[in-house]
Amino acid sequence: MYCPFCRSSDSRVVDSRLADDGSAIRRRRQCPQCGKRFTTVETTSLSVIKRSGVAEPFSRSKVISGVRKACQGRPVTDDDLALLAQEVEESIRASGVAEIDAHEIGLAILGPLQKLDQVAYLRFASVYQGFESLEDFEKAIEKLRVEAAATKMKVPAGTQRPLTAT
Repeated sequence: MYCPFCRSSDSRVVDSRLADDGSAIRRRRQCPQCGKRFTTVETTSLSVIKRSGVAEPFSRSKVISGVRKACQGRPVTDDDLALLAQEVEESIRASGVAEIDAHEIGLAILGPLQKLDQVAYLRFASVYQGFESLEDFEKAIEKLRVEAAATKMKVPAGTQRPLTAT
């Protein structure tokens, strides 16, 4: 690590702390050459493997720009998109892999996007999953309806359903 003040290639760690909920380490360093202190942040790298085989660093902004197209004209804010991108990144990092296929990122986007906006979800899924007919849309819509009905049927904790005679 080069000192940002004198460009010396030596420094010593004075203090280390976890940052960003444990996904990064913040280190205070001191240069033995000039005596000045500076901070570094270390994070694990997450690489995305594109269809072409090229690897590039994961980018939340690419997730946001891809989802933004599906959200055009929908009541979705920039903050909503930022939270979605954060949720996607956290789920990918939680898997513990250092490299991930771009296709897997798309799959990781589908869940949070479905919770955020169902119309945007259908738009994104139609492109991402390659819908080719109205039947593909109908199947996706039916799946959303079944999931919504199942959610409505869930009973809050601590309450009981009435017994019915059989």
